[in-house]
Amino acid sequence: MPVTTANLETNRSEFKQYLKKMKSYEEAVGLIYWDMRTGAPKKGIAQRSEVVGELSGELFKMSVSERMGSFLDYFTDPQIDSQLDATERKIVSECKKEYDRSKKIPPEKYQEYVVLTSQSESAWEDAKHNADFASFQPYLEKIVAMNLEFIDLWGYEGHKYNTLLDMYEPGMTVEKLDQVFGALREKAVPLLAAIEASSHKPDTSLLKQQFDIAKQKKFSLYILEQMGYDFEAGRLDETVHPFATGLNPGDVRITTRYLPDDVNSALFGTIHEGGHALYEQNISADLIGTPLCTGTSMGIHESQSRFWENMIGRSRPFWSRYFGDLQRNYPGQFDGATVEQFYRATNEVKPSLIRIEADELTYNLHIMVRYEIEKALFSGAVKVADLPEVWNEKYKEYLGVTPSHNGEGVLQDVHWSGGAFGYFPSYALGNMYAAQFMRTIKRELGDFDGLVAAGNLIPIKNWLADKIYRYGKLLTPSEIVTQVTGEELNPDYLMAYLTDKYADIYKL
Repeated sequence: MPVTTANLETNRSEFKQYLKKMKSYEEAVGLIYWDMRTGAPKKGIAQRSEVVGELSGELFKMSVSERMGSFLDYFTDPQIDSQLDATERKIVSECKKEYDRSKKIPPEKYQEYVVLTSQSESAWEDAKHNADFASFQPYLEKIVAMNLEFIDLWGYEGHKYNTLLDMYEPGMTVEKLDQVFGALREKAVPLLAAIEASSHKPDTSLLKQQFDIAKQKKFSLYILEQMGYDFEAGRLDETVHPFATGLNPGDVRITTRYLPDDVNSALFGTIHEGGHALYEQNISADLIGTPLCTGTSMGIHESQSRFWENMIGRSRPFWSRYFGDLQRNYPGQFDGATVEQFYRATNEVKPSLIRIEADELTYNLHIMVRYEIEKALFSGAVKVADLPEVWNEKYKEYLGVTPSHNGEGVLQDVHWSGGAFGYFPSYALGNMYAAQFMRTIKRELGDFDGLVAAGNLIPIKNWLADKIYRYGKLLTPSEIVTQVTGEELNPDYLMAYLTDKYADIYKL
């Protein structure tokens, strides 16, 4: 029944229980998604998608119900608002933002969209495997069309794509990204040219071997343990496209992909997802059962995965400690190789086709390709049917490479199949945030490189948990960055980091 003007404590308790029930639905849906992506039988996907649609539909109805509206009316009343603490006020603010957006979408339309994207992800897996864009195209056309319909219902300022960007990085706009990405590309392209002209190329032959999958898994589990990943609050599984899913801080699961001829793919993919997982595992227990029990934005989330994967995992101090363990894990395969050779080999800069396997420098160019395409899709400049051709043209322009088939081209990422438009820029923003955080952590922890070289990663994890993880969504991305580093996002730190690293490796 609708909330009236009952006393504050009663309403506070009832609102808390209502949100807890919503989080329970959300957790159930998350678990089903995880199962669909890791091992659910193919023949069960259609029915499982219907189940996801039903549960998501119920969750959606709760988020826009008369009761939710009554709660929000009550708690936003100035007299009541003045009696709330900062956490409660933020919870109300997040619920109201979601309520105001979702109220504009008919529940049956939302449920239809959830079923569509659930089925689409399975269709994408088959299409990617068969390099068959035509089989995936009808799904993607429907997803784009429905997103355009939602944008018109939600409303937008400036570019239609702004509405989607804000869902993943609050406050981010096309105008800001054009400026930031333009500046990044302006500095990255000359650095790439200097690297390609260098005669001091790393020798990557030691990586071109066959690596036992069981041994890859063993080493991945070992490195996760070293990072401080809590296996009593998570697990590692295998999937087509690596991901992490935080059901609650006590159950944060990650997946990876093992390739028999690539020792780096699973290793760095696991470290990347482990960075996401550390964030979710270390959110304050006080936020469990609330909308704040998640990362504050995808940009901040990606800052953690990219920080652990690259700024720690691909660093010289890291391999000075762990290369011996790697040699013992693969007996005879790295005999005679040095730490320096392995470090340089794993940091080779080479324009490539696959985003998740890209080096730190060219990775940002992969993101820019996707950003430009998404922007064009939602302005009407490009149609879904045009995507393979547009994709190949942009890869030639940005990276100088062309896919031989759509499986290594336009079909390589899972995101569009789930409707995650506006997500990709988060990766490049994450790189920028990570470089800025690293500058601060090196100053505050003192001998950062010494800790990594000693394999003493827990103080680093604890610093991040104290400064970032524990807050969940209590603080905005801007508040987190400013509070931790003392300034707003500054992309110059990323290019300074990349320039220093690669000038050393390639002797520029």
